[in-house]
Amino acid sequence: MYNPEIESMDRDRLKDLQLERLKDTVKRCEEMVPFYRQRLHEKGISWKDINSLEDVENLPFTTKDDLRENYPFGLFAVPTREIVRIHASSGTTGRPTVVGYTSTDIEVWAELMARSLMAGMADKSDIVQIAYGYGLFTGGLGFHYGTEKLGASAIPISGGNTKRQIRMMVDLGTTVLCCTPSYALYMAETADEMGIDFKQLKLKSGIFGAEPWSDRMRDKIERLLNLSAFDVYGLSEVMGPGVSIECEEKNGLHIFEDCFLAETINTETGESLPIGEQGELVFTTLNKFGMPLIRYRTRDVTSLSDEPCACGRTHVRMKRVRGRTDDMLIIRGVNVFPSQIETVLMQIEGISPHYQLIVDREAGLDIIEVQVEVSEDMFSDRIRGLEEWQQLIQSEIESYLGIGVKVLLAEPRSITRSEGKAVRVIDNREL
Repeated sequence: MYNPEIESMDRDRLKDLQLERLKDTVKRCEEMVPFYRQRLHEKGISWKDINSLEDVENLPFTTKDDLRENYPFGLFAVPTREIVRIHASSGTTGRPTVVGYTSTDIEVWAELMARSLMAGMADKSDIVQIAYGYGLFTGGLGFHYGTEKLGASAIPISGGNTKRQIRMMVDLGTTVLCCTPSYALYMAETADEMGIDFKQLKLKSGIFGAEPWSDRMRDKIERLLNLSAFDVYGLSEVMGPGVSIECEEKNGLHIFEDCFLAETINTETGESLPIGEQGELVFTTLNKFGMPLIRYRTRDVTSLSDEPCACGRTHVRMKRVRGRTDDMLIIRGVNVFPSQIETVLMQIEGISPHYQLIVDREAGLDIIEVQVEVSEDMFSDRIRGLEEWQQLIQSEIESYLGIGVKVLLAEPRSITRSEGKAVRVIDNREL
């Protein structure tokens, strides 16, 4: 098991470790990956020119399009005979992105996931129910290997079959739940239908990720499932889940800086931003051998903080992801993230946590409709005053965003539920 001192390492020592690993990574990419060799030479830089962490700003970016254009194995830094695991994206927006892992990569990933679980209150005495999907998606297997590395008991149930999920929690005494936040809310709804009270279960914590979610949604999850909810972050291209996670302070997600060098950049110019300024998150892997990545643009929007954390960890923290640059909606010149609307909705009593945004264009003007469910109690109690209530919600959203929106109150359970990542936005302008 890992040495816990690595997460509380002196910052100067940590930076020395990062620099050493950064040089090794760039050297490996230059020598073993033709794509990177060409990109580095075009920039007139070599691994030998890396003398400080700031020199990372001189290195080329890597994008998801680069992964697709080099499909399937063009970015591998080792022969395929040394690759023991392959994961891939769904490819719903084009060619899939393929990621390869050596046996060493799998060991590192398992350790990172064990560290993540420990940050989320888990230890070897726990029973961990893994309701992330197993297969090409990295979530299920990442948590599975981390749970076993920790020495805890894994329930590899995967996603779906929600009533069975609830029954397993009851019968097996699940103490830690791992799934998407939207699925956790669906579980709460299903348990209520089954007459099961989460207060009677043994759940103590939940580790939720794979989609942006707000603190208001966290409050609902913690109240409905009677647990402490932690945000975990990762992406398959960089490693999978386990790139960063909240500690019990819940004041940002600690990035495992011994394995990942993080930056934020201006999305439009590519310019590196100072600590604390919001921008697009960029990662360079520091000890990944199968498919190392240099300055991978995640498209996730956040900011970084190097302020000391009360938990004692010294690694840089990232704020919870606000949204994605490719999910950001531009409505009449205003940047809108779904999480902003969620923040408003979660403050209104009687609103279900299930919502959807429909974007359309009428007479050349972009419009956004917020479809949100009313809870069953409020729907029956206020059915005569729904129009007035709808206007109130609309006013709250417009005040927050600074643009006009339409609000449609939907009947309870009318919005499609998700057992994985929730589909929050339907943009008809692209059709």
